[in-house]
Amino acid sequence: MRTRADLQRLENWDDRRDLCLVPTMGALHEGHLSLVRRAAEFGPVVVSIFVNPTQFGPGEDFDRYPRTLEADMDLLEPLGVRAVFAPDTAGMYAAADGVSVQPGRRALGLCGGRRPGHFAGVLTVVLKLFGMIRPRTAVFGRKDAQQCLVIEEMVRDLDVPVRLVDAPTLREHDGLALSSRNRYLSPAERERALCLRRALNAARSALETGERSVEVLEDIMALHLGPADVVDYAEVRTVPDLGRLDKVEGRIVLMLAAHVGATRLIDNAVWNVQGARVTEAALLEGSST
Repeated sequence: MRTRADLQRLENWDDRRDLCLVPTMGALHEGHLSLVRRAAEFGPVVVSIFVNPTQFGPGEDFDRYPRTLEADMDLLEPLGVRAVFAPDTAGMYAAADGVSVQPGRRALGLCGGRRPGHFAGVLTVVLKLFGMIRPRTAVFGRKDAQQCLVIEEMVRDLDVPVRLVDAPTLREHDGLALSSRNRYLSPAERERALCLRRALNAARSALETGERSVEVLEDIMALHLGPADVVDYAEVRTVPDLGRLDKVEGRIVLMLAAHVGATRLIDNAVWNVQGARVTEAALLEGSST
């Protein structure tokens, strides 16, 4: 489906009230396909594929972001997806300076601090997709932790009738989080990119042996990010509000962003810390680990 008019066909589905949306920017990989499989547990699946210009800042990789629609369709075909919505920019935005959605407090700092305007672009396109497709459920990847929580804040504050689910991050055999941007990495850069996973593993080990100081945990992660060319952040935040804290207790997310070569990568791990017990956790209520 390419246009708003095409979407009118959704009205003819007997089960359209159970639709589950998986929003993507295409360049699909196994991580995206895992979201589709999770979405199928809730109802007929619609996948959107749209490289959204409003969430890219000056100097970012909008022009070179991979666009592989034919290959994406081949990957989706055996999964029983009911529809793919792949509009062009004119079909999504009536005007370049139209109405946009401004994010709340969860967008402060982290990627929101490093990428001004990014989350306004994300929220605007997501809200438009919700309005156009009207899903009951939407599934997002946990790798984009701040994005998930910023969208949840919008859904809560604007009373959007959509259930949100975050699905676990899929990784390659060596632990690198799956990402469409991994294809930018040279073999040497890809090896260095494993420092993100090593940083999270080191912080997890410290938590499991009793470390509760946020400062110490952040120092551990920063140390292991040494092979990266630029570190944007290595922080511990609360879930779901992404607040700062001094001592770890309750649900937390360890969040990383770093540049390896010209490629910016993110990763995270979500933990529930109760006394000496440290267990994996989801970001959004009702999601599984």
